[in-house]
Amino acid sequence: MATVAITTERLTPTRNPWPGVVVLAFAASVAAVQNTAVVPLLPVLQHELNASLGAVSWTLTISLLVSAVATPLLSRFGDMYGKRRVILSALALLIAGSVIAALATTLPWLIVGRVLQGFVAALVPLAIGVVRDVLPRHQLATGIGVLSATMGFGAGGGMMLAGVVAGDYHLLFWVTAGLSVLGSALVAVLVRDTTPAGGGRPDLLGAGLMIVWLVALLLAISQGGSWGWTSGATLGVFALAVVGAVTWVLVERRVAQPLVQMAMLVHRGTIGATVASMLLGFGFFMSMTGISGFVQGPAMRASVLEVGLYLLPSTLFMLVISLFAGQLMRRYAAASLVGTGSATAGAAGLWLVFAHAGPLDILVATSLMGIGLGLGYAALGTMAVQHVRPEQTSVAAGINALVRIAGGSTAGAVIAAILAALPGEHGYQWIFGVAAVAGAGAATFAFVYGRLNRDLVAH
Repeated sequence: MATVAITTERLTPTRNPWPGVVVLAFAASVAAVQNTAVVPLLPVLQHELNASLGAVSWTLTISLLVSAVATPLLSRFGDMYGKRRVILSALALLIAGSVIAALATTLPWLIVGRVLQGFVAALVPLAIGVVRDVLPRHQLATGIGVLSATMGFGAGGGMMLAGVVAGDYHLLFWVTAGLSVLGSALVAVLVRDTTPAGGGRPDLLGAGLMIVWLVALLLAISQGGSWGWTSGATLGVFALAVVGAVTWVLVERRVAQPLVQMAMLVHRGTIGATVASMLLGFGFFMSMTGISGFVQGPAMRASVLEVGLYLLPSTLFMLVISLFAGQLMRRYAAASLVGTGSATAGAAGLWLVFAHAGPLDILVATSLMGIGLGLGYAALGTMAVQHVRPEQTSVAAGINALVRIAGGSTAGAVIAAILAALPGEHGYQWIFGVAAVAGAGAATFAFVYGRLNRDLVAH
């Protein structure tokens, strides 16, 4: 039987919960900054660390890969040991990773730092769980909207920060460390758990199997062009990914407390948000990485600072939308906002397929992208949890974050494969075209399942 949204009012603490919500939103934006800040720096890292572009691209991919595994694992730890404690632990790992990356002078040490930074992605579903615990029902959509929208703003802000530090990756990570310290201090003072820890056991086997098949899949996609798509190495790694994924699903279906609840992946109330989130995350990183690479290439020869300026409209639009997230969530259905945002983000990719001759074209595209991502991210969190039982909130939010991150990590591998096969302008047209298709797909799932779930609640 399908689950409908709750209708009873929850008790909330007597103290004002909103300072804690704002602090969590700030921490979520810092977590998003570290995900995207390295994107415009890839050519710089290639030169300074004397490595290939394919090698330094793993500084982005590895962080997203760790995020994909850490999100459900640390979300489970939050249920077991308390969300606030795990949020502070994730921020501590972000601080440590930022310091290691700031001090790194070789690619291996930079990757170590990026691995530690990736754990902070779990902060978003954990924060959504805290928000649902402390806010009354009539304010819940506003709280989740603020969290989600500022996360989108942080993602754009990461690209801007790379430009502000003029491509100095040491300074970039020192700034990230400082922001992380500030976020940790604020969370420690202003955020409190209101629900007791639940106990239980973590699904470490599920986490290990997930790492195996995700690494194999991304490695095969990113290296297939250079290895040969029909070579024994490529086919063997793809086979490992398939076998690993099947084994992982079988294990997860039999474990009492799985890393990822398979039933939640296909739950009627969440599947629209799940697929839309995956495609929107994929399209976001396709567009962001594509724009950064294109404008720094022979066509425009932009500096890292100029990349940040090109992306300024995107960041500003996401900031403005985050300020009005509460009003938007009160007036419009979450699925409608996700669908509209996804379609607008897809339109940015479509624009660049046909118009990419100069700065104005890039600015139009980044404006559309900022509007689309701002709307989509503001409502994704609410769309993911509004049709599940309260005790399933963290699970649903964790899965939504997981698939969005998995989509983003896949985008890096797909871009590498496209540029290996089609270098130059034609390859970037394909990248932007794929981003447009992803946006259209996300919009379709959001609108269709939004309508189905609305009918479900109505009846």
